[in-house]
Amino acid sequence: MSENNPKPEREEELPDLDRPFFSAVLTPHRSLGPTGFMILMCVFGVVCFCAGVLFLWIGAWPVFGFFGLDIALLWFAFRLNYRSAQTFEEVVVSRQEIAVRKVGPGKKLQEYRFNPFWVRLTVKRLEDEGVVKVSLVSRGETVELGNFLNPDDRTSFAGAMANALAIAKAGGV
Repeated sequence: MSENNPKPEREEELPDLDRPFFSAVLTPHRSLGPTGFMILMCVFGVVCFCAGVLFLWIGAWPVFGFFGLDIALLWFAFRLNYRSAQTFEEVVVSRQEIAVRKVGPGKKLQEYRFNPFWVRLTVKRLEDEGVVKVSLVSRGETVELGNFLNPDDRTSFAGAMANALAIAKAGGV
């Protein structure tokens, strides 16, 4: 290549083809943070302890143990809920491919790769709820995206994903 020829070489263009122009990380929303969880458990523990002492005082001592079991079950249920909150989905769109990475509880990993020209975005809407299902379909393979999102977030993501897919099919940014 000479100085008079302003065209870039083919090798210099390749990294631009693979550079993603859309990236989204989808995570489930949890309204109760760690501090709120501790406050809830302390208040619930105090209420159960006081009620248990009352039953112990009137002679129904086995009930005291069941109140302790209630606290343990509530703690276990929240621990499972927080564990499932560690899931996330990462969607990356470039001109060459759409990469979807799903990480579930226990770091279970699933990866999908699609050619943007062969993939179809399907969005299922219900009149009362809005968008209830967003999925990518390509050659008989279907991957659902954002199942854990609320309908408003799912609607927003579906619009952004449709825009990114249209840009990829048009050849990039």
